[in-house]
Amino acid sequence: MGGLFDVTHGAGLAAIWGSIARYVSHAAPERFIRFAENVFGIPARDSEEETIEKGICAMEDFYRSIGMPTSMAELGILPTKEQIEEMAAGCERATGGAVGRIVPLKKGSD
Repeated sequence: MGGLFDVTHGAGLAAIWGSIARYVSHAAPERFIRFAENVFGIPARDSEEETIEKGICAMEDFYRSIGMPTSMAELGILPTKEQIEEMAAGCERATGGAVGRIVPLKKGSD
């Protein structure tokens, strides 16, 4: 993101963290439940999905509390499809392939 837009690394990560967490949480729900419980003290809910969402929202609230963005729009960025493709290709070049341990992300992932 920083290669195309005037965005610091940390702000860029904060802006996309919630979206990525929501996208991959289904593959390791226990990990996200532990995160919600251990980091934010969120008690387990009736459904795993509710606990996970509460944890992700708590992290986004924390980011906001320290003045960090929680979306690309908050960064003032509304990338085109071509710019998204360019960022994805750049990530693949930089990492040598897919990125992520829970769900490997790569260019063309839905």
